[in-house]
Amino acid sequence: MEKRDFDAVVVGSGPNGLAAAIRLQQEGLSVLLLEGKDTIGGGLRSAPLTLPGFTHDVCSAIHPMAAGSPFLSTLPLREHGLAYACPPVAAAHPFDDGTAALLTGSVDDTARRLGDDARAYRQLMTSVVADWPGLAPDVLGPLQFPRHPLALAHFGLKALPSAQLLAKIFRTKEARGLWAGMAAHSIQPLSNTATSAIGLVLLATGHLRGWPLPIGGSQAIADALASYFRSLGGKIETGVYVKSLAQLPSAHAVLLDVTPRQLLQIAGQDLSPLYRWQLERYRYGMGVFKVDWALSGPVPFVAEGCRQAGTVHLGNTFEEIARGESLASGGQHPEKPFVLLAQQSLFDPTRAPQGKHTAWAYCHVPNGSAVDMTAAIEAQVERFAPGFRDLIIGRHVMNTAQMEVYNPNYIGGDINGGIIDLGQLFTRPALRPSPYRTSRKGLYLCSSSTPPGGGVHGMCGYHAAQRALKDVFRRRTRNLPQTA
Repeated sequence: MEKRDFDAVVVGSGPNGLAAAIRLQQEGLSVLLLEGKDTIGGGLRSAPLTLPGFTHDVCSAIHPMAAGSPFLSTLPLREHGLAYACPPVAAAHPFDDGTAALLTGSVDDTARRLGDDARAYRQLMTSVVADWPGLAPDVLGPLQFPRHPLALAHFGLKALPSAQLLAKIFRTKEARGLWAGMAAHSIQPLSNTATSAIGLVLLATGHLRGWPLPIGGSQAIADALASYFRSLGGKIETGVYVKSLAQLPSAHAVLLDVTPRQLLQIAGQDLSPLYRWQLERYRYGMGVFKVDWALSGPVPFVAEGCRQAGTVHLGNTFEEIARGESLASGGQHPEKPFVLLAQQSLFDPTRAPQGKHTAWAYCHVPNGSAVDMTAAIEAQVERFAPGFRDLIIGRHVMNTAQMEVYNPNYIGGDINGGIIDLGQLFTRPALRPSPYRTSRKGLYLCSSSTPPGGGVHGMCGYHAAQRALKDVFRRRTRNLPQTA
């Protein structure tokens, strides 16, 4: 090959950019990773957002997909400083009557707490949990011939219906509410086809590995990935905001951890008319409004199980959550939004001064919303934890515009890199033989705007790097092992 400054350049140091850079560097290539901000991490950064001594996760907080990622789990990240805390309750879902549904370590334990729906829950989840380690590499990737076609077909029969349709197998408020909270991570109306998929995956990972959080903050994941990358010989430069391919040193392959909008800005003139047309029609989903709190004590949830959970879903019934998600998707702001709350300091004392605590929460809002949802979010917390407001000693909020300033990939506050509905599930960002290839030779997309979409799992970056290794460097690539 003709001599270049680097074999490959990766732009963007979120989990996908880091994963892509690592996979290429593992093959002995020379790889440069560029980051526009002064610190690496993308959605994995942590910072003292409220008061000195309080560490908050700026975006992602709880990491079941990172711990169970088919690629990231193969890396020696513990040797590079990464450690997880695993709350005894993965996720809790409180109700107005003071009770809560709980996602715990085993299918049977979770089912037992669901009363009359225990059998239905076991029938739904037992095979999904048993099959997930073998299915994960196929589900978390592009369309391809599966290694376990019968198991994947069985999973698909459950994953393709809407969450609203699948909820009909349950009769109790506990099972229906727990299911709604899981499915609402899809950030789209629960009536949409395939919204069951994310709910099933999150439940399965909770049963297999729990929903862990990194000690010291989400930044610890990025730092461990970067440390491993450097140990292989990789190079990282921060404070380099790429606006054009002309800024980059010469390389045989360039991988961009950006969404279609930035791809058009950076390389639009080098792309084919058809591919540009496809990118211009890419759809972004709902945004988020986020609040971080410094607290004088732990969140005083009425339901005891919520006090043992790293994640708490606030939305009461299936019907309330479904209505709120539908309103936000349609451009309205629900009075009682579905709130995702994390309480990291209960399980990681490094997050706050002794005796103090942190809490992290967000709700879904229309893309680009400028409405302040602080009062609505805090009302939802107070609803299930009376006295919460009295504990607040510091607060930091981020609307959709501020989320996009923090991370340009969050277009209009969309943290998933584009809506992950059926039309953009496997064909994101465009219908092509490989979703990671652009129309320019040697230029690849490795962001959450490619399959399998948003989440801290690094699989978009891994698959883009695999594609580049085959196309550009003619390397035979290995299959990932089953997840544990």
